[in-house]
Amino acid sequence: MNVYVKPFSKRVRPPGTLRALVLLCFLGAGMAAGAQDTILNSYQRNFMRASLSTKAGILLDAATDDRASEFIGQLYEYALNFSLQNAEILRGDPDLLNLTVIAARGAGSSSHTRSVDTLWNVFNAFRDSHAKIAALEALAVLARGNTQIVENLNQFLANQNSLYRSNMDVDVSTISACINALGVLGGESSFPVLFAVIIAGYPEPLGTQAAEALEKLPGDTKTNLTEILRKNPPVEKLAVFQAAVSSRGMTDSEKGAFAQTALEIGMQKDSAVNGNGSALALLCSLAIRTITALEWTRADQVVLRYFYEVQSEYQENRTPQRLEPLLEAISCLAVMNSSDAAQALSLQLGYLNSQFERTVKDASSGAYEESLVLGVINALGRLGDRVAFDNLHYVGYLDYPERIKAAAREALNNLIW
Repeated sequence: MNVYVKPFSKRVRPPGTLRALVLLCFLGAGMAAGAQDTILNSYQRNFMRASLSTKAGILLDAATDDRASEFIGQLYEYALNFSLQNAEILRGDPDLLNLTVIAARGAGSSSHTRSVDTLWNVFNAFRDSHAKIAALEALAVLARGNTQIVENLNQFLANQNSLYRSNMDVDVSTISACINALGVLGGESSFPVLFAVIIAGYPEPLGTQAAEALEKLPGDTKTNLTEILRKNPPVEKLAVFQAAVSSRGMTDSEKGAFAQTALEIGMQKDSAVNGNGSALALLCSLAIRTITALEWTRADQVVLRYFYEVQSEYQENRTPQRLEPLLEAISCLAVMNSSDAAQALSLQLGYLNSQFERTVKDASSGAYEESLVLGVINALGRLGDRVAFDNLHYVGYLDYPERIKAAAREALNNLIW
């Protein structure tokens, strides 16, 4: 009788073996979960039994446990809930505040997102700035994508802005942390309240922080800032410009272009440059200084228009208030590297020479303004354009003081042929 066995025949397990294996798997999983619960429960029991002064130490010890990743986020939330339960009675207790700060920071570092609502409640329950700031820093990490938390923070910041504008006391450090949190969370709805910080007149660095936070929001922030510069009242134009150009988030090229736009806008209204300290006059002055510092040569034509405007203002009323914008414009033209700028300044020097020649040549008589003559000569020397040769050369024939003649000789030596 021939007998053979199939080489790949399936072996049949004895009845009940499969059920036993499945049961063992469930038991193993249950034991693991039980072990985790046991670790967490153990720390919770120790936490509740400890005195208030030692509870923070338990959290710090738990963070060093090799198994911390399994339970530490839940333990921090447990501690935060303890703080909330006792906030009304022990709100100012230093041990409770220390515990709250450690638990809030820990929740953020453990990425325990379930603590978001608890952290928001902690923020509202405590008046202490350290506790509030710790909660805000944790929310900045854990609440990304949480539109409700973003709206809550927007409302808080809006309220603080209103209080500050009403000359009420506010906690600047908490506002700073809120601004940073909104920048990290990146909700587009935060743009209005962050801009409101810029125009509220807070002490620095809050305005700069708000400008940097705005740049982190979705959308074209620079376009939004330019729209504010174009449409908002003069005081707000000035505030947004100051914040934007001091921001570390803008490149020098972006700041130069923004300053050019600000100068154009500042000159749009009648008598925008009136030398009386108005917001628009100050906006133009700051824009000119920024263009000069950055040597933003693309603004040469705008700067020329500004030069002619302040030159006309000075001719109408030769006061120190009118002279300062003119000197700033001349300094700006000196870095424009433009033949148009050189031509304008050379004509200015020719006019000053003729005026000096026709009037009393004593500086004490007020017949000429020495700082203006020197400013034009030095600017022409920096530009080095030979178009200025005749007027610079003529300075030596006039009865100017030696320091002016020396400046003219130096400028002549700098001309490029």
